[in-house]
Amino acid sequence: MYPGVHAEQFPDKPAAIVAGGEVLTYGQLEERSARLARHLHDAGLRRGDHIALLSANDPKVFEVYWAALRSGLYVTAVNRHLAAAEVAYVVDDCGAQVLIVSAGLADVAEAVVADTQNVRIRLAYRGSVPGYESYEDALASSSPEPLPEQPRGVDMLYSSGTTGRPKGIKPPLADRRVDEPGDGYTAAFGPLYGFGPDTVYLSPAPVYHAAPLRFGGVVQALGGTVVLMEKFDAEQALSAIETHRVTHSQWVPTMFVRMLKLPGETRAEYDLSSQRVAVHAAAPCPVDVKRAMIDWWGPILHEYYSSTEGSGITFIDSEQRLAEPGSVGRAGIGVIRICGEHSEELPAGEFGTVYFERDTVPFSYHNDPARTAEAQHPEHPTWTTTGDIGYVDEDGYLFLTDRKAFRIISGGVNIYPQEIENALTLHPKVLDVAVVGVPGPEMGESVQAFVEPAGALRPGLGEELRDYLRERIAHYKVPKGFTFVDSLPHTPTGKLVKGELTR
Repeated sequence: MYPGVHAEQFPDKPAAIVAGGEVLTYGQLEERSARLARHLHDAGLRRGDHIALLSANDPKVFEVYWAALRSGLYVTAVNRHLAAAEVAYVVDDCGAQVLIVSAGLADVAEAVVADTQNVRIRLAYRGSVPGYESYEDALASSSPEPLPEQPRGVDMLYSSGTTGRPKGIKPPLADRRVDEPGDGYTAAFGPLYGFGPDTVYLSPAPVYHAAPLRFGGVVQALGGTVVLMEKFDAEQALSAIETHRVTHSQWVPTMFVRMLKLPGETRAEYDLSSQRVAVHAAAPCPVDVKRAMIDWWGPILHEYYSSTEGSGITFIDSEQRLAEPGSVGRAGIGVIRICGEHSEELPAGEFGTVYFERDTVPFSYHNDPARTAEAQHPEHPTWTTTGDIGYVDEDGYLFLTDRKAFRIISGGVNIYPQEIENALTLHPKVLDVAVVGVPGPEMGESVQAFVEPAGALRPGLGEELRDYLRERIAHYKVPKGFTFVDSLPHTPTGKLVKGELTR
């Protein structure tokens, strides 16, 4: 389905809300996305062409998203936190003919004009931006009548770039109309999590990221309401759940940690009883954090493991996670294959690179056939990977160790930072932690922890954390050094940008 179906049934129902602010109804979403689709079509865009979007968390994002999806277009939502040169790279690399921006990002939007010469149409909303025409004027001059042909479009998003320059992830266009069933995300996640017309879905993360954008689209395809937070704040998130009677939500583990570290009396102030499903993904959740969240919110937590590339998906619910602590679940889409250093398939219980086998190759990296080939198994091209390391147990549950790019090799031994970070996450004197390998003359690499203390730094904290870890992990994995910092570099979606720590 798509929002036009629901606009006929309940045009005044909210399709998207900014927490405590603006409301976009289904009637408005249908009309405005149809007008924008018509404007782009009249400007010459056809199936397979490309538009880019630079915006804060704003309901208009969904107008642009659905205009693309009902026109057979690719849409790239650009990370609004990037520098102008980085934004220009993404817009130019994806081949966008159209760039739509929020006037709240006018400085960056204006700065990229000179370096995005392939863009023919520039539109700005929420105000004016030099070099851009009015988004509202473009819609007002276009017909609200849907195009006679509405081929299904798709997003083409870029990786977060935590291990290098962002990569454009280009899926194939579907051979069907926007109102025909068959969207993989809606089919997979809708029934699993009970999304429907009564869903109120809280999205605390930036909508340029894959999960918030795609899940928002799933909710709207099924007639629910998306509640957008302008940015994540632990207490404001609890307030939004209470105020909007949120039924469904999606988080990353960093957000769980922030909420768990609120004072107990603050957490108790909010009525969270409307919640039915709380989904999390993006990074493996430490066992202690997951258990603490289930103790607080009840067995409503659901986890999936996937990627922007969409190689495959695993699922796990609260009951399964308590029985299989540390697992990210069993395969729901694709078949898990674990492969060794020489691409050989490994048996259950052995660590290796995680591949998903599909019937066809689900993606390619735009303008980068070499990286596309690297993501494919050398003997089985429909087995694809994003470089995660893990193992599968005898029952088919996947356990992730870390990204291959983050692996530390010390004295010839593999050490995975995630295990060390998980052990420290809920220590009462640790607000945030990142573990990396640093060059050393004797061991090749040594383990270094970067820690953001919870509160004022006290003498002896490094030795206290070292003793704490020795009780929980093998001694050779314990960091040789601790560096205390005011803050750690994260993407707005909660992923650590470890490369900045070793520059």
